[in-house]
Amino acid sequence: MNREPLLRTLLWLATVFNTVAAYVFAFPASSLGELAGMPADAPPLYRAATALFVELFGLAYAWLAYHRPLIRPMVAFGALGKASAFVLVAVLWLTGHASPSLVALGTGDLLFAALFAWCLLGLSPTEP
Repeated sequence: MNREPLLRTLLWLATVFNTVAAYVFAFPASSLGELAGMPADAPPLYRAATALFVELFGLAYAWLAYHRPLIRPMVAFGALGKASAFVLVAVLWLTGHASPSLVALGTGDLLFAALFAWCLLGLSPTEP
């Protein structure tokens, strides 16, 4: 089974996911930010830096989805980034510094990480 088309679709979906997440981090007082349980009083510098970082990953996913041939090490780095984001949110939740709804949102990162890894492991050595 050729998993590359699925992986490219997942990368495009991760681009959208990260763009929405960047908006939530940039504007925590918005309705989406409130839904995610973001603290509305976060300093603008932290909001902007976090949103920028999240969106840069999103743009990297778009570039990977578009680029031919597929750059496996960068997709693996993206999977690591997604898994790390989930672990960070989970640890913050366990220490009382994140809401359950933020953990629910972070579960999307865990799902993307697992699917990226599954697709990478299923690519044959002859596929790019």
